Amino acid sequence: MKNKFTFLFFLILASFSAFSQSLSSSPYSIYGLGSLYDSDFGTISAMGSSGVALPSERFINNLNPASLGFSYRNHFLFDVGGKAIQTSYQDLSKKENRNNVQFSHIAFAFPLSTKSAFSLALKPYSSAGFKISDYKLPIQDSNEEYTLSATGTGGLNNFDISYGHRIGKKLGLGLTTSVLFGSTTDNREYLIANSQTTIDKESSYTGVRLNLGGQFKVDSTFTIGAVFKSPSKVNATKVQSVVSYNADLDASNTIETDVASDVDDFYLPSEFSVGFHKMFKNKFGVSADYEKAFWENTNQNTMYGNYLNQDKFKLGFSYRKGKNLRNYFDRIQFSAGMNYDTGFLEIDNKRIENKALSFGVSLPIENTFSTLNISYSYGQKGRISNGLIKENYHKLSVNLSLDGIWFVKRKIE
Repeated sequence: MKNKFTFLFFLILASFSAFSQSLSSSPYSIYGLGSLYDSDFGTISAMGSSGVALPSERFINNLNPASLGFSYRNHFLFDVGGKAIQTSYQDLSKKENRNNVQFSHIAFAFPLSTKSAFSLALKPYSSAGFKISDYKLPIQDSNEEYTLSATGTGGLNNFDISYGHRIGKKLGLGLTTSVLFGSTTDNREYLIANSQTTIDKESSYTGVRLNLGGQFKVDSTFTIGAVFKSPSKVNATKVQSVVSYNADLDASNTIETDVASDVDDFYLPSEFSVGFHKMFKNKFGVSADYEKAFWENTNQNTMYGNYLNQDKFKLGFSYRKGKNLRNYFDRIQFSAGMNYDTGFLEIDNKRIENKALSFGVSLPIENTFSTLNISYSYGQKGRISNGLIKENYHKLSVNLSLDGIWFVKRKIE
């Protein structure tokens, strides 16, 4: 037991240190708060990121707090994970490859009674990690262009406090309070005619958001679920320095130096998701989700694009032979899935869509609910067009779901 606590403590320290690194290398992370991050617990990443209707019986379900109401008594659950991503970026003229290792999440959950449970989770919400060189853009109401070069790092973190309670044997309700915090750095150079301007900015963000969830077990094989995320305001402040140069870069004019000020707040949309999970012959599982995010209601635009309402479609499958629970191979679960995301950004009248296929395996650890979950997914984001970039990515996700039985007396000493 002492070795387990030492290992757990090491994972927590390693996870917190990972938050100091930028998680995204996508050029689309230049917009808003950066690229939104999907942190999938347990087997969710292998099942096309679907799971609104999955109960928290064997793992922590971060998609729906109501799932905690179906947690087993005396079972303490711990989940930590990471991802390795290889991405190729391609436009009309060139192609570039990048590799990235990302922290995914750290979470634990424990029951408060036979009908309720509590969980804490720390994960990224968004990340910015872009580098753009000599990108030409038109000057509004003019036939001339200016050149933009930019680099950015950072992002927002999400600390979730969740509670789930079961009413009777079939209905579970849950609430999550999400505390958002983080900062980004944004360094840009604008070259216009015979002058150059550099703007170095560091922005800090804080906000709170509420999520309500529900799950209903129609019978022992069929569960439906739903989640509503409230709209929220993310407060922002910045520290900025601005310097302008002449064409030869031998004369400069400092306009601002580390000037602190408030900036326009960022608004998160109201969102809802619905889904179901169905088991067949206690072996085959099917999970399907639909999500909707109302970005248009936030009334915010970027300098280079517009926000549109977002739709996500997710479908997942699982198989576990499960005939002999004492047989290790009978307890292995195989999963596969797919998802399609319309995206919430429109650039040059074109949506930045995302689609992916995934499959994975859950390997049991000892004779408990503990598993090592490994999944692979291949996806595409964006498109090749004038001014747009297409991303093709290969993602390997690994997470450890640990189960420990607490407060149970031994019958034999």
